[in-house]
Amino acid sequence: MAATAAEIGYGSKLAIGDGASPEVFTDVAEVTSITPPSDSVDVIDATHMQSPNKTREFIEGIIDPGECSFEINFVPGGAADTAIQTLKGTGVHNFRITFPPGDTGAVTWDFAGILTGYEPDVPVDDKMVATVTIKVTSSYTTGVAA
Repeated sequence: MAATAAEIGYGSKLAIGDGASPEVFTDVAEVTSITPPSDSVDVIDATHMQSPNKTREFIEGIIDPGECSFEINFVPGGAADTAIQTLKGTGVHNFRITFPPGDTGAVTWDFAGILTGYEPDVPVDDKMVATVTIKVTSSYTTGVAA
């Protein structure tokens, strides 16, 4: 029986691009979890009056690249807070997720997106965290980190 290739997410990074050419990505500080983009495909009902066996027919529609979200340790005025605050209302930016090195090296997912949510949580008896939501505006591309 083959051994599993499963890995933990420790060592993953989320970075924001500067828009320059060549683009430089800066890691967001204190990221505690990442939910990568999740594609979904629209399904369009193409049923017509002569569909075989009175059975609905469907065709594939457009791909929605979904959202990416990540959680950080919220440090008001800290590096991550400042970086995220500067993205609000400034349009599309490039992002990169770097997954931990596996058998083939560290894999990256690059995508464009718009910051749509920044939600700090400040509890009385636990660490402060913030959830960041990005509406993905492109397909993601995969690569291998240098």
